[in-house]
Amino acid sequence: MAVHEHSHRSPGFHLPSLRGNRTTSTSGDAVSTLTDTHTARAYAFASLRLLTGFVFLWAFLDKTFGFGYATPSGKGWIDGGSPTKGFLSGVAVGPMESTFHEWAGATWANWLFMLGLLGVGVAVMAGVALRLAALAGTAMMALMWIAEWPPAKHLSDGAPSMSTNPFVDYHVIYAVALIALAAAGAGAAWGLGKVWARMPVVRDHPWLR
Repeated sequence: MAVHEHSHRSPGFHLPSLRGNRTTSTSGDAVSTLTDTHTARAYAFASLRLLTGFVFLWAFLDKTFGFGYATPSGKGWIDGGSPTKGFLSGVAVGPMESTFHEWAGATWANWLFMLGLLGVGVAVMAGVALRLAALAGTAMMALMWIAEWPPAKHLSDGAPSMSTNPFVDYHVIYAVALIALAAAGAGAAWGLGKVWARMPVVRDHPWLR
């Protein structure tokens, strides 16, 4: 009687196939997690962008039309008021105190300040030209920080400055937010960043992004 030796085979299931499925499943979960994280980050930056842009745009609108908040009704730019005179003439501390007094109410200062607020506000909210907006906005925030001069404990007349922090105030926070938005290219989500980036002039000059 002949005896046939049969090769040993695994009954019922195949480990290599199972491992492959597990690998595929794990890879899929990782991709899904990365996608969700990327989406959450994009929307977080988009929210920050819209809020920061509105800060600048609202300042422009209030100073132009005098909505009765920071600018009293009837004292807006459109009514003949000066967007810079009140703030700059009231500077009472810092290395540029006298310079700011000279600039207060000047036509060129009013136009530069208001165009800066409008340009930064619209660009940031739209998600376009974020690098230029960050540059202009940071310059504006730096000048306003110098005007308030948080490092000083006392004003020029000796009165307490009431500074809450010698270095970091809201001007610094806004400047850093603008720089972060530009560095992250945060104009695509809820914005026109992708359309802007495809324009020939922007493709040829990346600094316009």
